[in-house]
Amino acid sequence: MYALLFRLLFRRLDPEQAHHLAFRWIRLAARVPVLRTFLAAVLAPRDKTLRTEALGLRMHSPFGLAAGFDKNAVGIDGMAMLGFDHVEIGTVTARPQPGNPKKRLFRLVADRALINRMGFNNEGSAAVAARLAARRPVFRTVVGVNIGKTKVVPESEAVADYVTSTERLAAHADYLVVNVSSPNTPGLRALQATEALRPLLTAVREAADRTVPGRHVPLLVKIAPDLLDEDVDAVADLAVDLGLDGIIATNTTVARQGLGLRSGPALVQETGGLSGAPLKERSLEVLRRLYARVGDRITLVGVGGIEDAEDAWQRILAGATLVQGYSAFIYQGPFWARGLHKGLAARLATSPYASLAEATGADTRKAHA
Repeated sequence: MYALLFRLLFRRLDPEQAHHLAFRWIRLAARVPVLRTFLAAVLAPRDKTLRTEALGLRMHSPFGLAAGFDKNAVGIDGMAMLGFDHVEIGTVTARPQPGNPKKRLFRLVADRALINRMGFNNEGSAAVAARLAARRPVFRTVVGVNIGKTKVVPESEAVADYVTSTERLAAHADYLVVNVSSPNTPGLRALQATEALRPLLTAVREAADRTVPGRHVPLLVKIAPDLLDEDVDAVADLAVDLGLDGIIATNTTVARQGLGLRSGPALVQETGGLSGAPLKERSLEVLRRLYARVGDRITLVGVGGIEDAEDAWQRILAGATLVQGYSAFIYQGPFWARGLHKGLAARLATSPYASLAEATGADTRKAHA
């Protein structure tokens, strides 16, 4: 049914228009008590075997929505209704900004992928903080807040910019993510260098502790798949050294060569970050490298190219405690999370592991034994 709707309606619309239309329907459905209860029962059934503890938080399953879909925290309950057991909002910047000029989102249907150069379009951390403060949750779900640098802020003032967002948002976040890996904000990826990343993460950690005394707000960093292996190692070592809570691997890629892309050259050559199926192999490779470096000392979140339960299972075996998706939701629709949950539970049941926690990192440990 969704495949037909996608082909007849969404595929004919501009991708950004289609996103806003679909998201509006999801939010409207979540406002109708009887409808949302029915949809949650159908689309988000709970399997006790998938219960997960990560970042000091309890979740129904390890599967969540990656940042980028709900930039302004307007549809958290709607996405929970669809089966996402944690929802990462953002990326949110200190100042409101419109993002890059349109057209800025492209579907690579033949590759089950997207290219975006959205440019952190969002209402700003003050507006998002106010919305989160006023929120009355309908469904229990973990809410992560992903923060980034305002485009007009120079790199020399980036730390202060992140701190401003942290001070506004930390009290409303179950966890915080420092995004230094989007390719669509000039100079942002330079902050992944450890000499720039250390003072940034230290300042954000201190700001969160100062803003929310008495509660530890887990702090993670999101990295790009385009980092060299030695830079992945350096970020891993820094995360351990700083006592960071986690690393999200990975963001979108600027690479095009070697990914076996089948879409036409006009689409492939669009600038921006590529997400979806072509990212699968490199994201998994980065995840394995991170787990081999940090083990169970910090939480790893696998994202990038996750399309089905097998992909999620492979991320868990590689070392991910949590997994996230976004692009495949565009192509597979509202039953996607349900199918992934059922498939993941089936794989766990037929595996030699008693729990997801026991399975986490099993393949990577074997490879390095």
